[in-house]
Amino acid sequence: MRYPEAERGPVVETLHGRRVPDPYRWLEDPTAPATRAWLDAQDELYHEHIDPEIRRTFRERVAELADTGTVAAPVWRGDRRFTLRRVAGQEHAVLHVADGGGPERTLLDPASLDPSGTTTLDAWRPDPSGRLLACQVSRGGTERADLLVLDVATGAILDGPIDRCRYSPVAWLSDSNGFYYVRGEPGDETRRRVHLHFVGEPPELDTPVTGPAASHGVGISADGRWLVISTADGAEPRNALVVADLSAENPDLRPVQRDVDARAAAAVGPDGRLFIVTDRDAPRVRLCVADPSRPADWTELIPEDEEAVLADFALLDGLIAVTRVRGGTSELSLHDARTGERRRDVPLPGPGVLGPLSARPGGGHELWFTHSGLATPEAVWRYDVRDNDLTVWEPSPSPIVLPPIETHQITCVSADGTPVRVDLMARPRQGAGPRPTILYGYGGFGIPLTPSYAADALAWVEEGGVLAIAHLRGGGEDGTVSHRAGMLDRKQRVFDDFLAAAEELVSTGRTTPDRLAIWGESNGGLLVGAALTQRPDLFAAAVCVAPLLDMVRYDRFGMGAAWHGEYGSPADPEAFGWLHAYSPYHHVHAGTGYPATLFAVFDGDSRVDPLHARKMCAALQWAAAGDRPVLLRRESGVGHASRSAGRSYDLAADLLTFVTTRIGGSA
Repeated sequence: MRYPEAERGPVVETLHGRRVPDPYRWLEDPTAPATRAWLDAQDELYHEHIDPEIRRTFRERVAELADTGTVAAPVWRGDRRFTLRRVAGQEHAVLHVADGGGPERTLLDPASLDPSGTTTLDAWRPDPSGRLLACQVSRGGTERADLLVLDVATGAILDGPIDRCRYSPVAWLSDSNGFYYVRGEPGDETRRRVHLHFVGEPPELDTPVTGPAASHGVGISADGRWLVISTADGAEPRNALVVADLSAENPDLRPVQRDVDARAAAAVGPDGRLFIVTDRDAPRVRLCVADPSRPADWTELIPEDEEAVLADFALLDGLIAVTRVRGGTSELSLHDARTGERRRDVPLPGPGVLGPLSARPGGGHELWFTHSGLATPEAVWRYDVRDNDLTVWEPSPSPIVLPPIETHQITCVSADGTPVRVDLMARPRQGAGPRPTILYGYGGFGIPLTPSYAADALAWVEEGGVLAIAHLRGGGEDGTVSHRAGMLDRKQRVFDDFLAAAEELVSTGRTTPDRLAIWGESNGGLLVGAALTQRPDLFAAAVCVAPLLDMVRYDRFGMGAAWHGEYGSPADPEAFGWLHAYSPYHHVHAGTGYPATLFAVFDGDSRVDPLHARKMCAALQWAAAGDRPVLLRRESGVGHASRSAGRSYDLAADLLTFVTTRIGGSA
């Protein structure tokens, strides 16, 4: 391979008594002429190695499988119903509204705001009456959203934009004259405050309610009396939680939880009780209640399940609906609202994952939720507690013929003896022998991997490949315990779990190292970077999307400063020790036979700066022995999260083409 020239600079820092080379520091500046020239050359190299025919086939099939569309459970305000839906051929989901039993009409279509397709609807929340809608839109993938207020009847913009509102929660006042929201500090989006805004007033007059912190949640009771605020100063699994009585002349913030190493969230129900979801003394989460005037005096209502993690709840007439995740699959049960006693389990359409529960604001007897599985497109279901009736409320927007697949779970053992579950998804086996396999993982921030519908996964399996999804420590499949077991100084355990899964796939003959690829995104990109530098012999290919890779400087860029609680701060000598010990960029060694590697980055990414992939790509291109390519795919006008459907299909096709070229795509 002849790679674009990339000078190894002389930068060496002494950090906590250790010399730390950083030869590609110059690639941190995307505007420098040398960086631009290097990127242009990488673009040419990338396109030389992507087979256009394989890409075309994958692009067409991914688009077909993804055009089942998406739909969300309805959100009710009185008789007014709001629904977010994307149908076949649409680039973005469109927000619709309907009055009573009348027909739906379009309320907000991102494509009408920006025909180029780079504007996304990031969040939205109607006021209590359903007359107004607060929504957040961002452009170019930056997620730096502007908050707008729309008139639901006409779609006209009544207020805004208010900038720096990245995924801000919105808590409307009961009279709809204003709302509490979260806004980033000028010049530092990692520090945010809760503000009170009155519709029509200039945002510079908004009243700050809290001090700056990494994140806040905010909610308000239906009668407008009780304000609930949660505050976390990083990504660690702990937060403070307070309640304020807005009917008081001088409302004070009363602690529900403070200075406790646990997480809690709360909401005031229609019956006036404060419902508290917490992992305090319950790593798989329990539901407690309190009088909001004495919020620190909790009483347990629904105890922790020993094997399933409580994920969501909704209040109905005399009942509480609770979703849990057991072994990666959702379940739904009903409990007595006063005693917490389990009344019944609700039969679900099949194994899969449930979306957020939706009920009418005052309770009622109806519950809505989405359900999807590995080969089951998303549909909305309605459950009526009166007759225990579960029916399809809205099917997947577009029918599709799906390939036959089989799924099962295996268990392997990590380096320290911990069992690791791995879900396998494949076409029914025809003949014996190893098959090309993609091993996927994440393992961070307490986020569980659940069996949801994915068109790119189905396209890969349809071509004869196997998809293996590893449930690693650091994720939330088993609640707080599994998250804490894979964060900070315990991060190497996550990589050990992933490597154990790879070794199990090889040792059992399911695949071989020359037919095994690893794939991860964001924190999962860090996972892939660590795996390929620690065990380059175990894989033939690696796909590394929007990754963190320079863990010595990660907190200087993007949203990195907010993640000290997950990874540790490089400024702390102890944390620097474990960060440097696994930082992929700092463990690239010349003459090593690394897997073929594709980095995918997005110019608009404001969470994980593309500089990580640039520096790592240059390092691997310098070091790699053999003929396995190291490539960089970059894309402008998009960022870390939401994008148009067509852009998503393009990305999936490119990544699958790269993997297929390296490890094959048929059994």
